[in-house]
Amino acid sequence: MVKIKAIKKPSMVSSIKVSNEGLAIHNENSKILLDPSKIHNDNFVFVSHAHSDHIYKKPKNKTKVKTLVSKETELIANARGYEISNPTYEEKNLELIDTGHILGSKGLLAFNEIYYTGDISIRKRGFMKHQNKIPKVDKLIIESTFGKPEYIFPDPNEIVHETNQIISDAYEKGIPVIIMGYSLGKAQLLVDLFRHWDPFYVSDSIENINTIYRKMKIPLRDLITYSEAEKNYFLSKKPWIMLSSLMNGRSKFLKSFKEKYNAITIGFSGWACNPGYRYMMGLDYAMPLSDHCDYNELLEVVENSNPKKVYTIHGFSEDFARTLRDFGYEAEPITNGHIKKKTTKSQKNNKNSNLKNIKKNPVLDSFFS
Repeated sequence: MVKIKAIKKPSMVSSIKVSNEGLAIHNENSKILLDPSKIHNDNFVFVSHAHSDHIYKKPKNKTKVKTLVSKETELIANARGYEISNPTYEEKNLELIDTGHILGSKGLLAFNEIYYTGDISIRKRGFMKHQNKIPKVDKLIIESTFGKPEYIFPDPNEIVHETNQIISDAYEKGIPVIIMGYSLGKAQLLVDLFRHWDPFYVSDSIENINTIYRKMKIPLRDLITYSEAEKNYFLSKKPWIMLSSLMNGRSKFLKSFKEKYNAITIGFSGWACNPGYRYMMGLDYAMPLSDHCDYNELLEVVENSNPKKVYTIHGFSEDFARTLRDFGYEAEPITNGHIKKKTTKSQKNNKNSNLKNIKKNPVLDSFFS
Protein backbone atom coordinates (compact mmCIF):
# COMPACT_ATOMS: atom_id res chain seq x y z
CA MET A 1 0.00 0.00 0.00
CA VAL A 2 1.43 3.35 -1.06
CA LYS A 3 1.60 5.98 1.63
CA ILE A 4 0.48 9.47 0.61
CA LYS A 5 1.37 12.56 2.56
CA ALA A 6 -1.63 13.94 4.40
CA ILE A 7 -2.29 17.57 5.17
CA LYS A 8 -0.65 18.21 8.52
CA LYS A 9 -2.00 20.17 11.42
CA PRO A 10 -1.86 23.81 10.29
CA SER A 11 0.57 26.34 11.70
CA MET A 12 -2.02 29.08 11.03
CA VAL A 13 0.56 30.94 8.91
CA SER A 14 -0.47 29.96 5.41
CA SER A 15 1.02 31.51 2.29
CA ILE A 16 0.31 31.56 -1.43
CA LYS A 17 3.06 30.79 -3.90
CA VAL A 18 3.38 30.41 -7.65
CA SER A 19 5.92 28.06 -9.22
CA ASN A 20 6.39 25.88 -12.30
CA GLU A 21 3.78 23.58 -10.76
CA GLY A 22 1.26 26.42 -10.65
CA LEU A 23 -0.61 28.15 -7.85
CA ALA A 24 -0.30 26.57 -4.39
CA ILE A 25 -1.15 27.09 -0.74
CA HIS A 26 1.73 26.40 1.65
CA ASN A 27 1.36 25.69 5.36
CA GLU A 28 4.34 24.34 7.35
CA ASN A 29 5.41 21.27 5.37
CA SER A 30 2.09 20.98 3.56
CA LYS A 31 1.47 22.13 0.01
CA ILE A 32 -1.85 22.14 -1.87
CA LEU A 33 -1.75 22.64 -5.62
CA LEU A 34 -4.78 24.56 -6.94
CA ASP A 35 -6.18 23.42 -10.30
CA PRO A 36 -2.76 22.56 -11.77
CA SER A 37 -2.46 21.52 -15.43
CA LYS A 38 0.55 19.34 -14.64
CA ILE A 39 1.61 17.60 -11.46
CA HIS A 40 4.63 15.68 -10.29
CA ASN A 41 4.96 12.90 -7.76
CA ASP A 42 4.00 13.12 -4.11
CA ASN A 43 1.57 16.02 -4.43
CA PHE A 44 -1.71 16.98 -2.78
CA VAL A 45 -4.02 18.52 -5.36
CA PHE A 46 -7.31 20.39 -5.29
CA VAL A 47 -9.49 20.31 -8.42
CA SER A 48 -12.32 22.86 -8.34
CA HIS A 49 -14.42 21.52 -11.24
CA ALA A 50 -14.41 19.42 -14.41
CA HIS A 51 -13.67 21.96 -17.14
CA SER A 52 -10.59 20.90 -19.08
CA ASP A 53 -8.58 24.01 -18.15
CA HIS A 54 -8.89 23.09 -14.46
CA ILE A 55 -8.04 19.37 -14.57
CA TYR A 56 -4.51 18.04 -14.59
CA LYS A 57 -3.18 15.63 -17.15
CA LYS A 58 -2.52 12.06 -16.01
CA PRO A 59 0.51 12.08 -13.66
CA LYS A 60 3.47 9.78 -14.27
CA ASN A 61 3.08 8.14 -10.89
CA LYS A 62 -0.58 8.48 -10.01
CA THR A 63 -0.24 6.41 -6.83
CA LYS A 64 1.62 9.28 -5.16
CA VAL A 65 -0.95 11.93 -5.99
CA LYS A 66 -3.93 12.61 -3.75
CA THR A 67 -6.79 14.74 -5.08
CA LEU A 68 -9.37 16.68 -3.08
CA VAL A 69 -12.44 16.95 -5.29
CA SER A 70 -16.23 16.80 -5.21
CA LYS A 71 -17.94 13.53 -6.14
CA GLU A 72 -19.73 15.24 -9.03
CA THR A 73 -16.48 16.59 -10.45
CA GLU A 74 -14.86 13.17 -10.22
CA LEU A 75 -17.74 11.53 -12.12
CA ILE A 76 -17.87 14.19 -14.82
CA ALA A 77 -14.09 14.22 -15.24
CA ASN A 78 -13.95 10.43 -15.56
CA ALA A 79 -16.73 10.48 -18.14
CA ARG A 80 -14.77 13.05 -20.16
CA GLY A 81 -11.67 10.87 -20.21
CA TYR A 82 -9.75 12.39 -17.30
CA GLU A 83 -8.44 10.26 -14.46
CA ILE A 84 -8.65 11.69 -10.95
CA SER A 85 -5.88 10.08 -8.91
CA ASN A 86 -6.73 8.86 -5.40
CA PRO A 87 -9.78 11.10 -4.94
CA THR A 88 -10.85 12.23 -1.50
CA TYR A 89 -14.00 14.21 -0.78
CA GLU A 90 -13.02 15.69 2.56
CA GLU A 91 -9.85 16.53 4.44
CA LYS A 92 -9.16 17.95 7.86
CA ASN A 93 -8.63 21.72 7.91
CA LEU A 94 -9.92 22.00 4.33
CA GLU A 95 -13.53 22.79 3.40
CA LEU A 96 -15.19 22.54 0.01
CA ILE A 97 -17.71 25.32 -0.66
CA ASP A 98 -20.22 25.40 -3.53
CA THR A 99 -19.35 28.06 -6.09
CA GLY A 100 -22.33 27.77 -8.46
CA HIS A 101 -20.17 27.70 -11.60
CA ILE A 102 -21.21 24.26 -12.89
CA LEU A 103 -22.47 21.08 -11.27
CA GLY A 104 -19.97 19.97 -8.61
CA SER A 105 -17.81 23.11 -8.72
CA LYS A 106 -16.22 23.97 -5.38
CA GLY A 107 -14.06 26.61 -3.83
CA LEU A 108 -11.46 25.70 -1.22
CA LEU A 109 -11.35 27.18 2.29
CA ALA A 110 -7.91 26.26 3.64
CA PHE A 111 -7.10 26.40 7.36
CA ASN A 112 -9.80 29.09 7.82
CA GLU A 113 -7.26 31.53 6.40
CA ILE A 114 -7.37 31.33 2.60
CA TYR A 115 -10.32 31.00 0.25
CA TYR A 116 -9.68 29.98 -3.36
CA THR A 117 -12.85 30.52 -5.38
CA GLY A 118 -11.93 28.66 -8.58
CA ASP A 119 -14.55 29.77 -11.12
CA ILE A 120 -17.59 31.19 -9.38
CA SER A 121 -21.14 32.41 -10.02
CA ILE A 122 -23.36 33.50 -7.14
CA ARG A 123 -26.58 34.08 -9.11
CA LYS A 124 -29.42 31.59 -9.59
CA ARG A 125 -29.73 30.20 -13.11
CA GLY A 126 -32.15 27.36 -13.84
CA PHE A 127 -31.25 24.44 -11.59
CA MET A 128 -28.08 26.21 -10.39
CA LYS A 129 -28.92 27.71 -7.00
CA HIS A 130 -27.97 31.11 -5.62
CA GLN A 131 -24.67 30.85 -3.75
CA ASN A 132 -24.32 33.10 -0.72
CA LYS A 133 -21.74 31.33 1.42
CA ILE A 134 -18.64 33.48 1.16
CA PRO A 135 -16.21 32.84 4.04
CA LYS A 136 -14.40 35.71 5.74
CA VAL A 137 -10.67 35.09 5.39
CA ASP A 138 -7.27 36.76 5.60
CA LYS A 139 -6.42 35.96 1.97
CA LEU A 140 -8.80 35.63 -0.96
CA ILE A 141 -7.85 34.17 -4.35
CA ILE A 142 -10.62 35.21 -6.73
CA GLU A 143 -11.11 34.65 -10.44
CA SER A 144 -11.51 37.86 -12.43
CA THR A 145 -12.72 36.55 -15.79
CA PHE A 146 -15.16 39.46 -16.12
CA GLY A 147 -13.34 41.90 -13.87
CA LYS A 148 -14.07 45.07 -15.88
CA PRO A 149 -17.11 47.36 -15.44
CA GLU A 150 -18.44 46.80 -18.97
CA TYR A 151 -19.29 43.22 -18.01
CA ILE A 152 -22.55 43.59 -16.10
CA PHE A 153 -24.99 40.77 -16.86
CA PRO A 154 -28.75 41.24 -17.07
CA ASP A 155 -31.12 39.07 -15.03
CA PRO A 156 -31.17 35.52 -16.50
CA ASN A 157 -34.97 35.72 -16.62
CA GLU A 158 -34.69 38.65 -19.02
CA ILE A 159 -32.37 36.64 -21.25
CA VAL A 160 -34.74 33.68 -21.25
CA HIS A 161 -37.70 35.93 -22.10
CA GLU A 162 -35.87 37.61 -24.97
CA THR A 163 -34.64 34.28 -26.34
CA ASN A 164 -38.12 32.77 -26.15
CA GLN A 165 -39.39 35.70 -28.21
CA ILE A 166 -36.70 35.11 -30.86
CA ILE A 167 -37.54 31.40 -31.02
CA SER A 168 -41.27 32.11 -31.16
CA ASP A 169 -40.83 34.55 -34.06
CA ALA A 170 -38.67 32.01 -35.91
CA TYR A 171 -41.17 29.20 -35.33
CA GLU A 172 -43.99 31.31 -36.77
CA LYS A 173 -41.94 31.62 -39.97
CA GLY A 174 -40.99 27.93 -39.99
CA ILE A 175 -37.33 28.73 -39.30
CA PRO A 176 -35.26 26.32 -37.14
CA VAL A 177 -33.03 27.64 -34.37
CA ILE A 178 -29.56 26.52 -33.28
CA ILE A 179 -28.79 27.49 -29.68
CA MET A 180 -25.18 27.17 -28.55
CA GLY A 181 -23.26 27.14 -25.30
CA TYR A 182 -20.20 25.51 -23.78
CA SER A 183 -20.78 21.76 -23.79
CA LEU A 184 -20.25 21.30 -20.03
CA GLY A 185 -22.28 23.55 -17.74
CA LYS A 186 -23.87 26.07 -20.09
CA ALA A 187 -25.43 23.47 -22.41
CA GLN A 188 -27.17 21.69 -19.53
CA LEU A 189 -28.61 25.01 -18.33
CA LEU A 190 -29.95 25.68 -21.82
CA VAL A 191 -31.70 22.27 -21.82
CA ASP A 192 -33.36 23.26 -18.55
CA LEU A 193 -34.22 26.85 -19.45
CA PHE A 194 -35.74 26.01 -22.85
CA ARG A 195 -37.17 22.56 -22.08
CA HIS A 196 -40.69 23.62 -23.15
CA TRP A 197 -39.80 23.80 -26.87
CA ASP A 198 -40.37 20.94 -29.31
CA PRO A 199 -38.96 19.34 -31.24
CA PHE A 200 -35.67 19.75 -29.35
CA TYR A 201 -32.54 18.02 -30.65
CA VAL A 202 -29.05 17.98 -29.18
CA SER A 203 -25.51 17.20 -30.33
CA ASP A 204 -24.33 13.73 -29.37
CA SER A 205 -21.43 15.02 -27.24
CA ILE A 206 -23.70 17.26 -25.15
CA GLU A 207 -26.24 14.47 -24.66
CA ASN A 208 -23.45 12.29 -23.26
CA ILE A 209 -22.83 14.91 -20.56
CA ASN A 210 -26.59 15.34 -20.02
CA THR A 211 -26.72 11.63 -19.18
CA ILE A 212 -24.16 12.16 -16.41
CA TYR A 213 -26.21 15.04 -15.00
CA ARG A 214 -29.32 12.84 -14.92
CA LYS A 215 -27.40 10.19 -12.98
CA MET A 216 -26.65 12.91 -10.42
CA LYS A 217 -30.38 13.69 -10.04
CA ILE A 218 -30.54 16.79 -12.25
CA PRO A 219 -33.91 16.36 -14.03
CA LEU A 220 -32.90 17.15 -17.61
CA ARG A 221 -35.35 15.92 -20.25
CA ASP A 222 -34.27 13.17 -22.63
CA LEU A 223 -33.50 14.60 -26.06
CA ILE A 224 -33.08 13.12 -29.52
CA THR A 225 -29.47 13.39 -30.68
CA TYR A 226 -28.36 15.08 -33.87
CA SER A 227 -27.14 11.82 -35.42
CA GLU A 228 -30.47 10.12 -34.77
CA ALA A 229 -32.46 13.12 -36.03
CA GLU A 230 -30.48 13.31 -39.26
CA LYS A 231 -30.59 9.55 -39.78
CA ASN A 232 -34.39 9.57 -39.51
CA TYR A 233 -34.83 12.79 -41.56
CA PHE A 234 -36.39 14.59 -38.57
CA LEU A 235 -34.55 17.81 -39.45
CA SER A 236 -36.40 18.11 -42.75
CA LYS A 237 -39.59 18.81 -40.77
CA LYS A 238 -39.17 22.40 -39.66
CA PRO A 239 -39.11 24.28 -37.34
CA TRP A 240 -37.02 22.79 -34.52
CA ILE A 241 -34.38 23.67 -31.91
CA MET A 242 -30.89 22.17 -32.02
CA LEU A 243 -28.53 22.54 -29.04
CA SER A 244 -24.87 22.57 -30.05
CA SER A 245 -21.52 23.40 -28.51
CA LEU A 246 -20.58 27.03 -28.98
CA MET A 247 -18.69 27.51 -32.23
CA ASN A 248 -17.98 30.22 -34.74
CA GLY A 249 -20.79 30.76 -37.21
CA ARG A 250 -18.23 30.81 -39.99
CA SER A 251 -17.01 27.30 -39.23
CA LYS A 252 -17.43 24.86 -42.09
CA PHE A 253 -19.87 22.65 -40.19
CA LEU A 254 -22.13 25.40 -38.91
CA LYS A 255 -22.07 27.34 -42.16
CA SER A 256 -23.15 24.31 -44.19
CA PHE A 257 -25.73 23.37 -41.53
CA LYS A 258 -27.28 26.84 -41.65
CA GLU A 259 -27.39 26.83 -45.44
CA LYS A 260 -28.93 23.37 -45.58
CA TYR A 261 -31.73 24.08 -43.11
CA ASN A 262 -31.96 27.91 -43.29
CA ALA A 263 -31.48 28.05 -39.51
CA ILE A 264 -30.62 31.00 -37.29
CA THR A 265 -28.01 30.87 -34.51
CA ILE A 266 -28.13 32.08 -30.90
CA GLY A 267 -24.94 31.93 -28.83
CA PHE A 268 -24.84 32.23 -25.03
CA SER A 269 -21.74 33.66 -23.35
CA GLY A 270 -20.82 36.32 -20.84
CA TRP A 271 -18.60 37.84 -23.53
CA ALA A 272 -21.79 38.82 -25.37
CA CYS A 273 -21.79 41.94 -23.17
CA ASN A 274 -19.33 43.20 -25.74
CA PRO A 275 -21.38 44.44 -28.75
CA GLY A 276 -18.70 43.19 -31.13
CA TYR A 277 -18.86 39.61 -29.85
CA ARG A 278 -21.81 38.63 -32.07
CA TYR A 279 -19.99 39.79 -35.20
CA MET A 280 -16.68 38.26 -34.16
CA MET A 281 -18.41 34.90 -33.66
CA GLY A 282 -20.57 35.18 -36.79
CA LEU A 283 -23.81 34.69 -34.86
CA ASP A 284 -27.30 35.95 -35.60
CA TYR A 285 -27.92 36.63 -31.90
CA ALA A 286 -25.66 36.63 -28.82
CA MET A 287 -27.00 36.48 -25.26
CA PRO A 288 -24.93 37.46 -22.18
CA LEU A 289 -25.65 34.38 -20.07
CA SER A 290 -22.61 33.35 -18.06
CA ASP A 291 -21.50 30.75 -15.53
CA HIS A 292 -19.17 33.31 -13.94
CA CYS A 293 -19.72 36.32 -11.71
CA ASP A 294 -20.09 39.60 -13.48
CA TYR A 295 -18.14 42.68 -12.40
CA ASN A 296 -20.58 43.73 -9.66
CA GLU A 297 -20.83 40.19 -8.29
CA LEU A 298 -17.04 39.89 -8.09
CA LEU A 299 -17.04 43.07 -6.01
CA GLU A 300 -19.79 41.59 -3.85
CA VAL A 301 -17.74 38.44 -3.20
CA VAL A 302 -14.74 40.51 -2.13
CA GLU A 303 -16.84 42.74 0.09
CA ASN A 304 -18.51 39.78 1.81
CA SER A 305 -15.19 38.00 2.32
CA ASN A 306 -13.53 41.19 3.63
CA PRO A 307 -9.97 39.86 3.20
CA LYS A 308 -6.76 41.55 4.25
CA LYS A 309 -5.17 40.52 0.94
CA VAL A 310 -6.67 39.66 -2.46
CA TYR A 311 -5.05 37.79 -5.33
CA THR A 312 -6.81 38.05 -8.71
CA ILE A 313 -6.44 35.37 -11.36
CA HIS A 314 -7.66 34.77 -14.93
CA GLY A 315 -9.27 37.22 -17.30
CA PHE A 316 -8.89 40.86 -16.31
CA SER A 317 -6.77 40.16 -13.25
CA GLU A 318 -4.71 43.35 -13.44
CA ASP A 319 -7.74 45.57 -14.06
CA PHE A 320 -9.69 44.04 -11.20
CA ALA A 321 -6.75 44.22 -8.80
CA ARG A 322 -6.38 47.90 -9.69
CA THR A 323 -10.07 48.48 -8.92
CA LEU A 324 -9.73 46.77 -5.56
CA ARG A 325 -6.68 48.86 -4.69
CA ASP A 326 -8.71 51.97 -5.48
CA PHE A 327 -11.14 50.80 -2.80
CA GLY A 328 -8.35 50.36 -0.29
CA TYR A 329 -7.76 46.63 -0.54
CA GLU A 330 -4.29 45.20 -0.82
CA ALA A 331 -4.63 43.37 -4.14
CA GLU A 332 -2.16 41.74 -6.50
CA PRO A 333 -2.82 40.03 -9.83
CA ILE A 334 -1.39 36.65 -10.71
CA THR A 335 -0.41 36.77 -14.37
CA ASN A 336 1.79 34.53 -16.51
CA GLY A 337 2.66 32.39 -13.53
CA HIS A 338 3.83 35.29 -11.36
CA ILE A 339 2.39 37.41 -8.57
CA LYS A 340 2.66 40.98 -9.83
CA LYS A 341 3.36 43.10 -6.79
CA LYS A 342 2.14 46.68 -6.84
CA THR A 343 1.08 49.13 -4.16
CA THR A 344 -0.66 52.45 -4.25
CA LYS A 345 -0.90 55.29 -1.76
CA SER A 346 -4.65 54.79 -1.62
CA GLN A 347 -4.36 51.36 -0.01
CA LYS A 348 -5.89 51.11 3.45
CA ASN A 349 -7.11 54.70 3.21
CA ASN A 350 -10.34 53.93 1.36
CA LYS A 351 -11.14 50.54 2.89
CA ASN A 352 -14.29 51.92 4.45
CA SER A 353 -15.67 52.84 1.02
CA ASN A 354 -18.65 50.66 0.22
CA LEU A 355 -17.99 48.65 -2.93
CA LYS A 356 -21.71 48.65 -3.64
CA ASN A 357 -21.50 52.34 -4.48
CA ILE A 358 -19.93 51.45 -7.79
CA LYS A 359 -23.23 49.90 -8.85
CA LYS A 360 -24.71 53.40 -8.89
CA ASN A 361 -22.46 54.40 -11.78
CA PRO A 362 -24.91 55.83 -14.38
CA VAL A 363 -22.83 54.42 -17.23
CA LEU A 364 -23.29 50.93 -15.84
CA ASP A 365 -26.97 51.50 -15.10
CA SER A 366 -27.63 52.36 -18.73
CA PHE A 367 -25.57 49.53 -20.16
CA PHE A 368 -28.61 47.29 -20.72
CA SER A 369 -31.29 49.96 -20.87
